[in-house]
Amino acid sequence: VQLQASGGGLVQAGGSLRLSCAASGFTFRRATVAWFRQAPGKDHEFVARIFRSDGDTAYADSVKGRFTISRDTAKNTVYLQMNSLKPEDTAVYYCAAGSRVIWSSSFKISNYEHKGQGTQVTVSS
Repeated sequence: VQLQASGGGLVQAGGSLRLSCAASGFTFRRATVAWFRQAPGKDHEFVARIFRSDGDTAYADSVKGRFTISRDTAKNTVYLQMNSLKPEDTAVYYCAAGSRVIWSSSFKISNYEHKGQGTQVTVSS
């Protein structure tokens, strides 16, 4: 199983980026998929997730209204559209997937069986 995150980069504050998480050897349709981020010296922070059964989404308060998580089951890819980016969004972003994640455990990266390698997002002021 491999998760490949891509789409990061350097953007000015107020700009947008779209991250992609593509899976091989794993079907996203049967998995809860989430994005986490980690800034230097900090723990992994929950950003957004999409639930396997009904596509229910959840967001961290800090990104609500600016970020949107979505999935394309045909492409086996999950996206994170990030708009109105702020310097505090700067971090390495990781996608994670799990087939046994339940609602209450979906906000901690340690509860996901599979994790990608991360993609750097840098927002300049």
